[in-house]
Amino acid sequence: MTGMQLLTDRADAYRVGRAEFEAIRDRPLGTDRYELLDGEVLLTPSPSPVHQEVVSELVTLLRPLTPPHWSVLSGPLDVELRTADGDTVLQPDLLIAHRGRLTAKGHDGPPVLVVEVLSPTTWQRDLGVKMAAYAQAGVPHYWVVAPTTCSITIYELGPDAAYVERHHAEGQQRVEVTAPVEVVLSPTGLLGPARSAPPT
Repeated sequence: MTGMQLLTDRADAYRVGRAEFEAIRDRPLGTDRYELLDGEVLLTPSPSPVHQEVVSELVTLLRPLTPPHWSVLSGPLDVELRTADGDTVLQPDLLIAHRGRLTAKGHDGPPVLVVEVLSPTTWQRDLGVKMAAYAQAGVPHYWVVAPTTCSITIYELGPDAAYVERHHAEGQQRVEVTAPVEVVLSPTGLLGPARSAPPT
């Protein structure tokens, strides 16, 4: 079995160097998204319409609230992070970026905010290794939207470099978030028509 076949079939087991990852990223297979976590390639299928609706709603909501030196961007966009275990290049579903850290290839260093929208194929990763990598790299704010349970969870980075849950809302519940922007969120507001759609 070749390395590229292994990448397609078992991305979680395929380890590469930075140069090889750059080559893979420059000639992608299909529409899948490629990430590098501690030297290991992660393969993520293209997002569903429900997933895209949630991201679109968040972009529309957050963009008017951010100062000029920040930028609200939706994925895929490479975010270069420095972790203790090796090279990490992740593609969050949404981020609030520092404009001064945007490069030709993506974002250099931890963004202000990362948002991940869970799906059956990504939820373990988003709540596990990726969440840990974001925390280790110093991303101060991490939000998780779960369409299947119609919920949103707001995390902030604590003093021990681990995320602390600040808010959790389900259905029509509302949460008032004060950082990194002041905004009122509700899961049904983010999901809109998607809340009655099939799981992503």
